Amino acid sequence: MLDFFLPRFCPACKQKLTNSEDTICNNCFDSIQLAEISRIDYEFNKKFESKKLITGFTSLFVFEKDKELQEILHQFKYNQKFRSGVKLGREIAKERIRAISEWDIDLIIPVPLHHLKKAERGYNQSFYLAKGLSKELNISYKENVLKRRRYTESQTLKNISDREMNVRNAFAVRNKKLIKGKNILLVDDVITTGATISECARQLLNNGAVKVYAVSAAIAD
Repeated sequence: MLDFFLPRFCPACKQKLTNSEDTICNNCFDSIQLAEISRIDYEFNKKFESKKLITGFTSLFVFEKDKELQEILHQFKYNQKFRSGVKLGREIAKERIRAISEWDIDLIIPVPLHHLKKAERGYNQSFYLAKGLSKELNISYKENVLKRRRYTESQTLKNISDREMNVRNAFAVRNKKLIKGKNILLVDDVITTGATISECARQLLNNGAVKVYAVSAAIAD
């Protein structure tokens, strides 16, 4: 009845969803390239292992330019398609439950936006990924544990060293009591070089977290 009066549409192909389809149509969802475990291991070794800040990492998809996932993430980030974010978070939890369950996570934290960017956009997309993960894993999540205290330039066109410099000391912990002695799961939509996630982890570890793990909807080159 609701679908008749308020039809839902896939954020990727814009086709009307059937009653059995949840947020993203089956055709588009099945077309997204899954990240193989070997690829995830490679990305962890390349982006995180040497820094000793992120203890474990996983992701669900591989980001491909001009493909379904790019459009889904664009609609999610800029056009308030919140349900897509929650669905992606739940799918990450379902598909990567084995790895995440071994990490003994106490708290899920989304990577924060600067307050000016959040005001401009109206929301932090990573919050909805964290919400989906939390629902599926039954682990608490909190949005305001970390803050982005410095407005940073876009990372898109920067190399890895410039990205690391760009986010250096850009984050701070709001409440140390919430993370002290805990294993934290950091959540972001797409991880490219890992510079942002690593800097967030640095602040969490410096303020009492025991271990920090990371998860994303997608990984990109």
